[in-house]
Amino acid sequence: MADTAVSRLVGLLNRKHLPQEEALVITDCRSIHMFFMRFAIDVIFADKNKKVVGLVKNIKPFFMSPYFFRAYYAIEASSGVIELSKTQLGDSIVFEELRA
Repeated sequence: MADTAVSRLVGLLNRKHLPQEEALVITDCRSIHMFFMRFAIDVIFADKNKKVVGLVKNIKPFFMSPYFFRAYYAIEASSGVIELSKTQLGDSIVFEELRA
C-alpha cells in the first residue's frame, strides 16, 4: 500500500519485476507515470468505493496513463493481470494483504 507522499512517489521504481500474485495499491491517485520504470504493468483504477473506473493494460516504461477523474486507487499489477482476471469497468475490488 502506497499511502504517503514518498511511497506514492517511489511506487515500484526500486523493483525489477512484480510477481503475478502481488500488486501495489496507490491511494489518492488518478493517473500514473512510468518514468524510470524497468518493466511494463497493468493498472486498475478504482473509486473510493473500490469500483473499477479505469483500466490500462501493459503500460510501458516512460509512458503516462490517462487521467481518471473518479479514481482514488491505482492498483499496479503485472502485465496480463487484467486479462487473466477478466477485470472490467464496474467490477468491485477487494484488497487482501499478503501474509508472511
